[in-house]
Amino acid sequence: MSQPTAPPMPAPSIPEGSRSTGAETPARTFARTAADRVGSSAVRDLLRLAGRPGLLSLAGGLPDPGSFPAAAISTATAAILANEPAAALQYAPTEGDPGLRSWILAHRSAGPANDVLVTHGSQQALDLIVRATVEPGEPVVVADPAYVGAIQILRLARADIVGIPADDEGLDVAALATRLAAGLRPRLVYTVSTFHNPTGATLTDERRRHLAALADRYGFLIVEDDPYGELRWAGPRPAPLASCSERVVTLGSFSKVLSPGLRVGYAVGPTDLIADLVIVKQAADLQTATLNQAIVRDVVARPGWFDAHVEGLRTTYRDRAAALADALDRHLGAEIDLAPPQGGMFVWITFRDPRLDTRALLAAAIERGVAFVPGDAFAVHRDLRRSARLSFATADPIELDEAAARLADAFAATVAVASPR
Repeated sequence: MSQPTAPPMPAPSIPEGSRSTGAETPARTFARTAADRVGSSAVRDLLRLAGRPGLLSLAGGLPDPGSFPAAAISTATAAILANEPAAALQYAPTEGDPGLRSWILAHRSAGPANDVLVTHGSQQALDLIVRATVEPGEPVVVADPAYVGAIQILRLARADIVGIPADDEGLDVAALATRLAAGLRPRLVYTVSTFHNPTGATLTDERRRHLAALADRYGFLIVEDDPYGELRWAGPRPAPLASCSERVVTLGSFSKVLSPGLRVGYAVGPTDLIADLVIVKQAADLQTATLNQAIVRDVVARPGWFDAHVEGLRTTYRDRAAALADALDRHLGAEIDLAPPQGGMFVWITFRDPRLDTRALLAAAIERGVAFVPGDAFAVHRDLRRSARLSFATADPIELDEAAARLADAFAATVAVASPR
């Protein structure tokens, strides 16, 4: 199999515990306590490798930079600065740009009892919800494996993170029901219900209805994080959780469908909850960038533009997902289990060999010029040492085939030094 021309590259560490150096000052002690509680994101750590010569990165959840609508953004920016410079460059309401909020409410088909808050990406929306609703020590349920950013936010808030296993149909709602019947009383249940990060699974309609019924019965809030729902190219689109219960707040983002650099996301939910989030956001940053909101508003509101743009994204990602799945089947087919994705940006694989630890595999893979995220980076309680998340979004089919070949070579080298079968 072919090898990269770049020199060997050491694998980055994936922090698990505390680390500190230097003098122990009160400020240093405080900062270290907060940072150690959260832990560095393995995904963000691996992004530092992305620009290294010869490296094919399947690690980051980055959208394809070729999909960024630079011309549309440039045209909108020029028009805004020409026609409304004072408004676009001034402070604005914490709730967000009124025109953008109206577009989001209409696009999300939100009910009359719902409102919207524009945020600095959906990550901030989740942070504000946790700050507004969760006290230290209170339980919050997440699917296990879980989105790394959600784990970090919950650790920072000192929440009691309760992992409920997820499978190829999403969060195991029956397992959650058993825990609830036994006395678990979560403040929130957080789920990436469509094309789950990291597994790519979609919560079935039956499980959505069951989860909504549990929320109504036990009184918890469902936080439905939906950054990937627009990126579906196969299979039926499930009903949004907000259509099943009033105890739902939906998070969305323009990062995956427009540009992550604009940092514009939102929360859509019950009016009284959004009002509380507005107050918390005022304490955090006053408002989301006025100019960026105006740019997004003007770009997405052009008649027919957004639908056509998203359809192009779906075609690109469909082709790349198929290319990676086919390449993995050719190079590692007998060694892994995977479900071909129907949307989103990720493939989740599990190696069948019980000797394999994907952290060790990562080191061998980076030496060969390919990176991915080990499954344990997303673990709450489960042992995910044989699993890995691979993103197909930023590589073309030829690069994806080469990446799979390098990964297979790394696998062979890793198991060769492991204990006998």
